[in-house]
Amino acid sequence: MSLSPALLADAAGAHAAGPGPALAVASALALLGYVWVGLLRASAAPGDAVVRRPLRSVPPMALAWTAQFAALFIDISGYGLAVPGARFGFAPALSMTIWLVLTVYLIESRFLPLHSVRRVLAWLAAAAVLLAWTFPGESRPLAASPWAPLHWVLGLASYGLFGVAVLHAALMNRAEARLRHKQATPGGLPLLQLERLTFQFVAAGVGMLSLAILLGWWFTPAWHWDHKNLLAVLGWLVLTGLLVGRRVYGWRGRRATRWLYAGAALLLLSYAGSRFVLEVILQRGVNGGGA
Repeated sequence: MSLSPALLADAAGAHAAGPGPALAVASALALLGYVWVGLLRASAAPGDAVVRRPLRSVPPMALAWTAQFAALFIDISGYGLAVPGARFGFAPALSMTIWLVLTVYLIESRFLPLHSVRRVLAWLAAAAVLLAWTFPGESRPLAASPWAPLHWVLGLASYGLFGVAVLHAALMNRAEARLRHKQATPGGLPLLQLERLTFQFVAAGVGMLSLAILLGWWFTPAWHWDHKNLLAVLGWLVLTGLLVGRRVYGWRGRRATRWLYAGAALLLLSYAGSRFVLEVILQRGVNGGGA
C-alpha cells in the first residue's frame, strides 16, 4: 500500500503521542471483548453447526468491534493533540486492517457458516488492538494535498480487502485438504463458493490499490522510489498477475493462493513493515525516516 507520508506536511519535532484516557478506555474494552470471544468455545455440536449458531460470542464480539472502531477513531483523528491533524503509524494500520476484515466477517457470518474462524480472528484483533494501544502512531498536523485523505482511505481499504481474501484463501486450502483426505466438512462453505469469494475480494483490492498508487504518484510533491513504494508496486504486480493468470491460464488451488500470499506479504512489508522498522527499531519519525 502506497501511503506516502510525503502527502503529509512534516511536523517540526513530530513525535509518538502517548495514549490518552479515551484511547485507553476504548482499547481496553475492545481487548476484553476479543479475549472473551477467543476463550469461548462453540456450544453447538459439529453435526448441527449449520442450524445452530454459538450466540454467546455475539454480544462481546459486537462490543469489541465497536470499541475498536472508537479506539481507531480517537487515535487516527488525533483527538486530544495540541495541534489539529492526524496521527498514524504501522500499528493503527494493522489494527484498521483487522477491523475491516472483522467487518466483512460479521456481515458474511449472518449468511454463511464461518464460525470456525471466529476465535482466530478474535485473537488476531486482540493482538492488533494491544499493538495499536502500545504504538499509537505519530502526529502529522497538515495535509500537503487535498487528495491525501482519499489516497490514505483507498490504501487502507485495499489492505482490508486483501486481508479478507487471505482469510478466504486459508479456508479454501483447508477445505481442499479435507477433500483430499476424504473428510466431511459439516457446515463448511462449498469449495467453489470459497474460490469465487476469494478472487472477488482480490479483484476489489487490486482496484482500490491501483487508485491509491495512482493518487500517490500523481499528487505527491516529491514521489521517489524508496523501499515502501517499490514494495507496494511489486505487491500490485504480483496480485495483478494473479488475476491475469486466473483469467488466461485458469490458475486455481495452491498455485493461486501462493501468489495471493506473496502479494499480500509484499503489501504488508510496504507500509506496516517499513514504518515498524522506522518507528520501533530505528526510532525515527517522519522527518528522520523519510518514509
